[in-house]
Amino acid sequence: MADPRHTAAAVKDAIGVLGGGFMMSREAKALCEQNGLGGREMYFRGRCGVLGEVDADVVTAACVFFPAGHVRESWEGGRSLPADKAADMYASACHAWGRRRLGGFDGCARLAGLLEPVIAEASVLGAPLFAGWRALPPPPDAPARAAHMLHVARELRGGVHGMAVLSLGLSPLEATLVGTHFGSPTGLADGVAMARFLQWPEPYPEPSARAVELRARAEELTDELLAPAFAVLDDAQAGELIELLGRARGL
Repeated sequence: MADPRHTAAAVKDAIGVLGGGFMMSREAKALCEQNGLGGREMYFRGRCGVLGEVDADVVTAACVFFPAGHVRESWEGGRSLPADKAADMYASACHAWGRRRLGGFDGCARLAGLLEPVIAEASVLGAPLFAGWRALPPPPDAPARAAHMLHVARELRGGVHGMAVLSLGLSPLEATLVGTHFGSPTGLADGVAMARFLQWPEPYPEPSARAVELRARAEELTDELLAPAFAVLDDAQAGELIELLGRARGL
């Protein structure tokens, strides 16, 4: 049987890029214009609206890798858009992006079908954004459904990875600075560039060799924690999921 840790590691970058692709899209930008919100205001209200009308500290706790001050400014700045409405709008943008970006991909239905049992099997513990997005109804058409499942799967890894990083004693900023971010839809791989994108204030500390080691261990631990969810796939299904994600990413 395929090692589910290997499957989790093999799919992480494609799920990261495709699952978050709509956040950088014309569909997301249109939401900002329609609601008179800045990009980060719409991002936090839309992505984290599944948490409800909570204090900004709850959003910081769920997102992990953003500085608390930036989260509060953005979350509070978007209060004119109710959280539940923002989440529904963001989901609709995800679906619209899927129809545009994946509409010509003949593997959408199968891709969604392979991700669905993984998502259903996964624990929600420590992954509140995953839990919230999993509770939203997926659309019926294959391209939109694939985009939806990709985003939910991305939130799953994001929540579990946050737990792994913190459990090893790394701060979110340290983990960002020493990481390589090939699974980011931003196209940024360098840690310093990503820290700036996330709005961490400079100057940044020089990462230690120990931080580099712990960051690598955090990736391994994330794969280990996700293994039970990916274990629902047999060898053929795991290989098919990896292949379909590679094709979809290359579109």
